[in-house]
Amino acid sequence: MGTDSKKDELFSDYFERWVKVYKEGAVRKVTLNKYTLALSWLKKLIPDVKVGDMDRITYQRLINDYAKDHERQTTMDFHHLLKGAILDAVDEGLIARDPTRKTVIKGKAPREKKPKYLSQFELHTLLNTLDLKSGINWDWLILLIAKTGMRFSEALAITPKDFDFARQTLSVDKTWDYKSDGGFLPTKNKSSIRKIQLDWQTIVQFSEIVKDKPEGEPLFANCNKVYNSTVNDVLKRKCKQANVPVITIHGLRHTHASLLLFAGVSIASVARRLGHASMTTTQKTYLHIINELESKDVDIVMRTLSSL
Repeated sequence: MGTDSKKDELFSDYFERWVKVYKEGAVRKVTLNKYTLALSWLKKLIPDVKVGDMDRITYQRLINDYAKDHERQTTMDFHHLLKGAILDAVDEGLIARDPTRKTVIKGKAPREKKPKYLSQFELHTLLNTLDLKSGINWDWLILLIAKTGMRFSEALAITPKDFDFARQTLSVDKTWDYKSDGGFLPTKNKSSIRKIQLDWQTIVQFSEIVKDKPEGEPLFANCNKVYNSTVNDVLKRKCKQANVPVITIHGLRHTHASLLLFAGVSIASVARRLGHASMTTTQKTYLHIINELESKDVDIVMRTLSSL
């Protein structure tokens, strides 16, 4: 295909081909799904735009149209998904100048945010409502995530042999493919491979519940399809029963990290426990808590200096 004929190719077709060449097999399935979704929006919003016609005004109109139905952050993500393909088209000489330069990102006002985490008292109240006497159920998963801060997919992949009861640790080295057909998958990143220290109470509880279970089989995932929404519904009922704010399973991870930060655990230690790729991720996610703690630190610094 010559340069001129490539310029006449529909941009959506170019993007689809670009994703197959550069992204398939190179990114996680969940990321690839984002590119596929972006492609469907291109076909909907600019079905007739050719590669060579992609200029700044055309691109800005595309972003504006997408922003009508999405929040600003989602629009920003869409912009970043498209930008790689567009810059490659510029490098190939198919687009004269970078049309993404100085793009104005708009979007709908963010929805009112639901509570993302519980206080220590609220979490304690919630955990007291769990049914931990009926064998392995979703209540045990809720307990495990609350005590470890694991991601949902990581918790689903936990097997009895991942527990080291003597050293009071839990090994996280895989995830469960609950979004597709099940089965073990690698962790999100290398930093996600970790050993999480467990408190003695959790050790005692899980040593009893896993002792008769097959060593290499997941405790919570089985041949049936596992849905994140199913466990969120269980957690929602438990929150209402405990009369605490309703949070999601991912909100339990936020709760775990928040309690550690408020207790004075360093950002570096929290980042390692959560399996974050860097402390920057932890700082961005928990900026509001870190700011609150820093204001308390100022008081401590002033008291310390004034006592010298």
